[in-house]
Amino acid sequence: MLPYILRRVVMAIPVFIGVSIITFSIMQLAPGDPAAILLGGDFLQIATQEDIDAARAQLGVDRPAVVQYLDWMGGFFTGDLGTSLFTGKSVSELIGPRVEPTVSMILMGILLAITFGIPMGIVAAWKSNTWIDRVVMIFAVIGFSMPGFWLALNLIWLFSVTLGWTPVFGFTDFSDGVPEFLRHLILPSISIGVSFMALNARMTRSSMLEVLRDDYIRTARAKGLVESVVLVRHALRAASMPIVTIIGLSFAGAVTGAVLTETVFAIPGMGRLFVGAVGDRDFPVIQGLMMIFAGAYVFVNLAVDILYAYLDPRVRY
Repeated sequence: MLPYILRRVVMAIPVFIGVSIITFSIMQLAPGDPAAILLGGDFLQIATQEDIDAARAQLGVDRPAVVQYLDWMGGFFTGDLGTSLFTGKSVSELIGPRVEPTVSMILMGILLAITFGIPMGIVAAWKSNTWIDRVVMIFAVIGFSMPGFWLALNLIWLFSVTLGWTPVFGFTDFSDGVPEFLRHLILPSISIGVSFMALNARMTRSSMLEVLRDDYIRTARAKGLVESVVLVRHALRAASMPIVTIIGLSFAGAVTGAVLTETVFAIPGMGRLFVGAVGDRDFPVIQGLMMIFAGAYVFVNLAVDILYAYLDPRVRY
């Protein structure tokens, strides 16, 4: 097991380096001059050439691209992501307070998707071609095709405006109390989690249907095992590889969905910071957030690969 994990970690390193090169290159090729933005954008014509050269030197963009990349990566691993062009604050300082809202919302959304989606898929496969199966599949189709922003707005109208059970917008830290923390997060988490819940239900049903036809499942039932043991301990584990893959991909989709969800619910997370930085062409903030998102995605893929080996020992060889 340990050699397999080490191999996967080593293989993830060049992937991360490749992602960092692409991220850095995109910012280098993006239209706009950081020095122009620092000096006032459209008002650059009032600056002298000496001012422009001084701004370029201050930002370090007058150096070769390779040197800039190495300095940027060195700062990334030491927690120095650069300085915002607009606020003058360090990028790490801007991102720090926004990590908790985004991570909490994504984790709760994925948790809801796993908690409800996988059992729905198991029951649908167990009761295939019955009304239960059809109800689950109808929900899966609707949930997967429903626009996230439309669902979020309807949740706000129903639970916040009409019933008054939850706040309309905003975020409360976990340290301020668990009840308020959950009241502010439940609707955004549902908005993110419904589509992944539907996807998990469909994938679980499909994988379980293939496994439930195998001979060893009939043998387990013939031995007199309880149906829940047959479904969960034997069938689900054998069918879990595609499900784990979908769960891993859900994290990447949740990061993308968090941008829109945070905007609808006015949550001060990394998604809203990213949207604002793109609008302002604040290149250091964009680069820092892109690398954090990419690093998290590489880590999730690594975790999924390791989980493969635990679920199916044949993968190790």
